[in-house]
Amino acid sequence: MKAVRTWILLADGARARILENTGPGHGLTPVEGMVFQGDHGATHDLVSDREGRSYSFHGPGRSAVQSRSDPHRDLKTVFAHSLADVLAAALEQKSFDRLIIAAAPVTLGDLRAAMSDQVRAKVTGEVAHDLTKIPNSDVADHLKAVLAA
Repeated sequence: MKAVRTWILLADGARARILENTGPGHGLTPVEGMVFQGDHGATHDLVSDREGRSYSFHGPGRSAVQSRSDPHRDLKTVFAHSLADVLAAALEQKSFDRLIIAAAPVTLGDLRAAMSDQVRAKVTGEVAHDLTKIPNSDVADHLKAVLAA
């Protein structure tokens, strides 16, 4: 009987890693090459300058123009899409049978929106907590409700 390979994606908006479990009693092992770091610089590095000013329709005054996007938020969304692409490619190569996602709540929402239907069908558990700073040896304790390690 073939072992069921479960991948565990630990992610936040700027970093992620994937661990693997091959069945009860086997623990979690890092998947080689599956550590990701997003490019999230300081705001002054992401935006060229201050927001502009515009004349008011009512009266002689001028007011600031509101930014229509948050550059940090945009980078986090792009990072989630890149993770979803990695998962889709790995699924195509049959690298995993099941997927558990433990991510910061906003990142979890971004991942849900970015994942293909095929990858989403492999998701067997979700945990809306940021576990990226937890050592690999302690991750299983935080996933007891969704993982039989």
